[in-house]
Formats: sequence, structure tokens, C-alpha cells
Amino acid sequence: MKMNDYIKLVDRKLDEYIQIETPENLFKSMKYTVTLPGKRLRPVMCLEICRILGGKTEDALPTACAIEMLHAQTLIHDDLPCMDNDDFRRGKPTNHKVFGEAIATLAGDALLTYAPQIITKYSNNLAPETIVKILNEYFNYAGARGVIGGQVADIESEGNLDNIQNKQEVLEFIHIHKTSDLFQLSMRTGAIIAGANEEKLNAITDFAKKFGLAFQIADDILDEISTFEQMGKTLGKDKQSGKLTYVSLYGLDDAKCKLACTLKECRDIIEKQNIESEIFEDIIQKIQKGAEI
Repeated sequence: MKMNDYIKLVDRKLDEYIQIETPENLFKSMKYTVTLPGKRLRPVMCLEICRILGGKTEDALPTACAIEMLHAQTLIHDDLPCMDNDDFRRGKPTNHKVFGEAIATLAGDALLTYAPQIITKYSNNLAPETIVKILNEYFNYAGARGVIGGQVADIESEGNLDNIQNKQEVLEFIHIHKTSDLFQLSMRTGAIIAGANEEKLNAITDFAKKFGLAFQIADDILDEISTFEQMGKTLGKDKQSGKLTYVSLYGLDDAKCKLACTLKECRDIIEKQNIESEIFEDIIQKIQKGAEI
């Protein structure tokens, strides 16, 4: 399948999985952010690695969509006034701008628990032990040791750069957990559904971790050099808020060098594992070129 084929498949299923129920505003709020147009990188990478390793795309689809719902939850909460206070996401008003802060907060909470229900309800072809493994992965990467932990570290470092002694360690912790963890979740679950052995799973995890770091470095660079029309969100806020980013710590040129090196490491892992994927290569190239604007 091509990238656009995966995106269309995921979009169709996301629309199907979230029906408007009572209370209507809650489900409308959930669906609003989940179905905003996007690249769907996380579900696509879940489906693609499952296919490459011999699994069936349809078996991974509920998990892939659940991960996109989890990603939407992180965006809703990240945009709230008590966090990054953003007015736009993917070129559209953020969730709290449309539904209010209270409903947006609760919609994020609801997605956090709604997503694993999609996995248990629709993964009909998976063995119970496989579903348990997938759920364990989900709860690990979604929780205090994963995305939420990364968000907390990000908030605590904001405007506090002068008081952070170990900036490199803190920055890596933030980016691994706030960004990289969802890519690790995506690729690990796809590999688990395909029945990957421990050696292959470890290599996939290493790739996803490095890819997530590269993705965040590129995002830090784009926040510095891109435009609203290109990114669909308010830019320059990292600098204004005193956030700890690759650009603020290393400077723009060194951040670009770090990005290039990290993407090369991603390619090296793929090559060593004999993984051939036009989709992965295309994604890597687009990240590289995007940060060269």
C-alpha cells in the first residue's frame, strides 16, 4: 500500500469508530481533533511495520487507530491554556477554542480510555494474549512513565532554563517521552501483532526511538524557521515561552546537524534489519527536507 492508501484507510476507520452519542458535545469534541486532516504518521508506521514483518494490516488497524486517538488526546491537552495555550492546530481552531476548556479537557480524558476499548472491541483476529501485550504497551507509553511524564518535564522546564543543571539529560527525557514514546508504541505494537521475535522487536524499538527524536528536532527547527501556512499552528512560541528545545540548547545549525545524524542512524537500522519500505524512506526524506526550509 502507498502512504495515501494507509491514510484513507485510517481516516475511514476513525470516522467509523467514533460515533456521536450522548452527551453529544463530548463525542463531537473527541471526534473533532481525532479527524482533523493530518499525516497519520503513527498509525501508518504501525500498519507498515506489521505488513513488512508478515502481519495482516487489518489485524493492526484497531490498534493503529487507537494510537491516533491517543495522539489526539495529547494534542487537545497540550493546546489548553494551562499548558501551551495554542489557538490553532493543523490550521484549525484548537479544541478548547471550539468546545470550551472544560469539554476539551474531558474529551482528552475520554479519548485516553476510549482508545483501548477500540483495541479490545475490534481486534477479533488477535489471540487474547496478544491483545493483553498490546494493552500493556498502550498503558505504559500513554501514562506517567510515558507521554504524560514527558509533558510534565516539559512544563517544569519552561521558563526555568537558568536553573536546570543537566539540560542535555532533561531535553532528551522530554523529547523521548513527549514525542518518541508514541512512535515506539506504534511500531512495537505493529511488530507484536506480526509476531516479531525479541531481537527484531528491540531493533524496531531503537528505530522508533531515534525516529521520534528526529521528528521532534525537526519540529523544534520548524518552530524557528517555518510559517503558519506551512505548519498550521502558531510558531515562535517555544522561544517566547523559554522552552528547552534543541534549538535553544544547541543553536539552529547544530540542531540541523543533529537531525541529519539521527536520521542517518534510522536508515542504518533499517538497512541492518533488511527492512525495505518506500513509506519509511519517504517519511524520513520529508522530515529532512522540511527542516531545510
